[in-house]
Amino acid sequence: MKEPIRSLEELANYVRSTGKRTRIAVARAEDPNTIASIGKAVNEGFVEGILVGSKPKIEELCKAEQINPAIFRVIDTRDEEEAVAESVRMVRDDEADVLMKGLVGTDKFLKAVLDKEKGLLPEKAIMSYVCALQLPGYHKLLFISDTAVIPYPDINQKIAMINYSVAMAQRFGIEKPKVALISATEKVSDNIPHTLEYAELCKMVERGQIKNCVLDGPLDIFLACDPQASIIKGVSSPLAGDADVLIFPSLESANSFYKGLMLFAKGELAGLIQGTIKPVIVMSRSESAASKFYCIALSCLMGGEI
Repeated sequence: MKEPIRSLEELANYVRSTGKRTRIAVARAEDPNTIASIGKAVNEGFVEGILVGSKPKIEELCKAEQINPAIFRVIDTRDEEEAVAESVRMVRDDEADVLMKGLVGTDKFLKAVLDKEKGLLPEKAIMSYVCALQLPGYHKLLFISDTAVIPYPDINQKIAMINYSVAMAQRFGIEKPKVALISATEKVSDNIPHTLEYAELCKMVERGQIKNCVLDGPLDIFLACDPQASIIKGVSSPLAGDADVLIFPSLESANSFYKGLMLFAKGELAGLIQGTIKPVIVMSRSESAASKFYCIALSCLMGGEI
């Protein structure tokens, strides 16, 4: 990769250019948006689609979407539970490279992923979620965490979130990502406990305990992403208003941030579960067909070699 990937379309173009085909097992692939997005990836040549669920229903949906079901490998299962279990098994047994959620509740899907004997999360590993957000008002992709998994991350979980986000940004060709620890203020305060953890995380970077990034916080969104804000507020930061990664103090704040931008700023995203032995795609029902396609492209990038 000569230059960093700066948009989600560049991401899709890059995975196309590798000539590699990633095997994706879709658990209960019985909804039109999922079939349409993975069908597009198959037709563009970088995915082998394995659709697990009711074969008659899948074939009916393919017909409705004007997609030839023969482009997929379809595995017929009796019910939702069997579809999820079989999809997870295929990924665990290296019969597939990526697991993707279809028409199944996130709680049931993640329960299978987290199963201690048959799931995809190594012992003592921290599961989190990182996504790359594309916004018309920002000059590059913005990686954010955690929007989907950890309600109130403790400091060890925040360390994992930082490491996962940095690793993903590096896969996009960003050698030393700039990480902003987001709060409502740039001041450390006993009244806002997560700012105390942020100060500790900054000290860990100084001591080399957190590597491969430039990190600062607490910062508000303006100081993290607007170069003029530092001048206006008189706050000096090594990020200089040019953050690559935003780490949020809670799922609620991160989730509200990204969904607001998706709705009001016409953002698109690509995101993945992190910490599992192989990439896991979990998408909100409100996400666009384009974002679902970009999530698939991201799984191909994270599951292979740059």
